[in-house]
Amino acid sequence: MFNKILVALNTNAIGQQIFEHALTLATASNAELLLLHVISPSDDGYLDASTMETYSVYDDVNYYVNQWESLKREGIEFLTLLKSQAIAKGIASDFTQKIGEPSPTICEVARSSQADLIVLGRRGLSGINEFFLGSVSNYVLHHAPCSVLTVQGVRAIL
Repeated sequence: MFNKILVALNTNAIGQQIFEHALTLATASNAELLLLHVISPSDDGYLDASTMETYSVYDDVNYYVNQWESLKREGIEFLTLLKSQAIAKGIASDFTQKIGEPSPTICEVARSSQADLIVLGRRGLSGINEFFLGSVSNYVLHHAPCSVLTVQGVRAIL
């Protein structure tokens, strides 16, 4: 059925749900998991300049460097935990973390890793919210080099 499943994750509750769906599919088809976390400056909750106090350009740069390092570390810890859970279930697993825009990055990693399936979350945006905020799942559905499974998340209220 599937040989390699790319699992696009955020370090949140829906990320755990996405992983569990992918783990179930990998177990059923004896597939390998490739866990992917994309750090994007446009994502909610990432680098928020409004929370910092401005003293100098040097302080601003240090603030952002520290924020990026923290985000990278948090992502690696999350991916390492999930990889361990998969291996404990007898599923071959690896992970990667990228910095960039999630939509094209997910498609490129799927292409370069020769994934048979992409599993990712869906926030439930529609209409004007989807237009202004964009939809990673919609982009991936239309540009992926393989099949895509979307896991419905909690509906965003804006």
